Amino acid sequence: MPDNDLQKLSPAYRLPASDTDFILSDSMQGVRFLLEFAKADERLRQWGVRTTIVVLGSARIREPNGHAHGAAGMSHWYDESRRFGRIVSERGGALAPIGGQRDNVIATGGGPGIMEAANRGAFDVGAPSIGFNIELPREQEPNPYSTPELTFQFHSFAMRKIHLAIRASAAVAFPGGFGTLAELFEVLTLVQTRKARSIPIVCVDRSYWTKVVDFDALLDAGVIAPADMRVLRFADDAEEAWEELLDAGIRSADVDEAPGLADSGL
Repeated sequence: MPDNDLQKLSPAYRLPASDTDFILSDSMQGVRFLLEFAKADERLRQWGVRTTIVVLGSARIREPNGHAHGAAGMSHWYDESRRFGRIVSERGGALAPIGGQRDNVIATGGGPGIMEAANRGAFDVGAPSIGFNIELPREQEPNPYSTPELTFQFHSFAMRKIHLAIRASAAVAFPGGFGTLAELFEVLTLVQTRKARSIPIVCVDRSYWTKVVDFDALLDAGVIAPADMRVLRFADDAEEAWEELLDAGIRSADVDEAPGLADSGL
């Protein structure tokens, strides 16, 4: 019998799951999309993360007196985001799971700036927090404060946005640029079109947000309805942002009252 080395060495003979060239091929894009959903979903379920509070904001707003050059005159928002992460983690349920389920866990995009600060606030009080990182041409490094076991990396912006939204009980947007605007309007659109349950959305720094986005002009033009603005709130510091969430009904939910994934609409 001739040997069968050529057959065993052929790429066709590799098990599909261990064939990197096959998995990374264009035809397997849908499979990779599913894998990106399933890996994070499974780990979050293992940790009992039922609901999150998503914190959005610029990667360029750095810690006051830090060595990195950040957005000019905006460094105090790093401190407020850190304070907000601490407040939510202490008062929202992340530190006190009920029936093995954690509510209102801080979730961010995992990078530096405002995201780092919110993860850091949770870290300060010993609470878990989530980092949904994205693979970029100029690689984004995960910040050192998200819980290592809850620090994920995505290739797809779409799947990352799904995970940011699917467990969210609220979204809080600190000042930011294109990425923050994209994520803020993604959540607003999901709520407006009822593709997701209605959740409170708080924009921190009213003067910034009303200057960057003229919401009144949208209303006056009739391109949005007054009802579309009811989920949108404003605050000027971390404590006020938390008070707005409380006023909207956010709290550490009982087991029977917390929304499940089936309620998200995603």
